[in-house]
Order: sequence, then structure tokens, then C-alpha cells
Amino acid sequence: MARRVAAPAKQESDSRMLLLDAARRCLRESGYSGLSTRRVAEAAMMPLSQIHYHFGSKEALILAVLEHQNRRLLERQEATFAADLPLWKRWEKACDYLDEDLASGYVRVLQEMIAAGWSNADIAAAVRKLLSGWYVLLNRVAKEAAQRFGSLAPLKADDIGCLVGNAFLGCEALLLLGFEEEGMPIRRALRRFGTVLRSLESRK
Repeated sequence: MARRVAAPAKQESDSRMLLLDAARRCLRESGYSGLSTRRVAEAAMMPLSQIHYHFGSKEALILAVLEHQNRRLLERQEATFAADLPLWKRWEKACDYLDEDLASGYVRVLQEMIAAGWSNADIAAAVRKLLSGWYVLLNRVAKEAAQRFGSLAPLKADDIGCLVGNAFLGCEALLLLGFEEEGMPIRRALRRFGTVLRSLESRK
């Protein structure tokens, strides 16, 4: 019987995933400014040439890390908010996800790339494109809430989606800076907003 040979496409996919995982780990340890492609290659136990083959540059590699994680987490979030659950329960789940995303390193990767985008227009454009999916989702949920609870005029649905998204991004940055350890109740404040939503829903 002839020996089965692994498909080249699968080998490429496996190599790419190993590099993405190694880059994510290195980014958590050293940040974007301290990360080198050589260090990523060593962490993945692969030759440096593989990074250039699959991604071309450090910038493209890290953006690929962010895109890979972002796509998976946005799909998770969309499934949660599409579920037939009270809005306050979906909010609580979003708060649970914040803890998960901090632990996984996604928040660190995202915030590192946001900061890098301040001085790199290409990175800024890529991050805006990735984050736009989250704001589309939040605007959709805000429209649903307005239909159920009534308008919060003069705020429109996209105003509310903008404020909620910005609140989470700001909380993520402050958590990474250690503000919660200094006594700022970041997670508690987010979760208590869910209590406000629960009170609103109980009146309907």
C-alpha cells in the first residue's frame, strides 16, 4: 500500500498557524515594539524564512494574528447577541467574554495594534477595518433595544453603539494599565450597567 503523503496545502496551513500562535505569545511577553520576527521564528521552532514566506513582514504577521483572533471572537459575539435571551443576559455574557479575551491575550494584541496605528497609517486602516465589524454588531443591538424600550432621544442607535464600543475599548486599555488594581471598579461598573438593563426589561 502506498504511503499517504500530507498535502502541501495542509502543511502550509499548519506552519502558518504555528507562527501565528508564536507571534501572539511573543506579543504578550514583549509588546509590539519589543517583538522581532527572529524571536517569533525561534518560539515557533521554524526558520525565519517561513515568516517572510507566509506574511512578508513583522507588521503583516501581527495584523494576521489580530485578524485571526478577531474573526473568531466576532463570530462568537454575533452568535451570543443573536440568541433569544434578555438583553441584560447578553450584556452579562459580553462581560464574561471580556475576562476571557484578557486571559487569551486578544485584548493585549488589539491594544498594541491600536497604539502602533497612531504612527502607522497602514496599521491604523487595518485596525479600523477589523473593529468596524464590532460597531456594526453593536449598532444592530442598539436598534433592537430602541424598538423594545423606546428611544433615548436625542441619542440614535449608532450613537449608543459608538458609546458602548468605546466604553469597552477604554476599559480594556485601563485594565491593561492596572487601573483596577489601584481601586477603579472597571469590571464592576460594566456589570452593574447590566443590572440597569435588567431593571428596564422587567418593566416591559
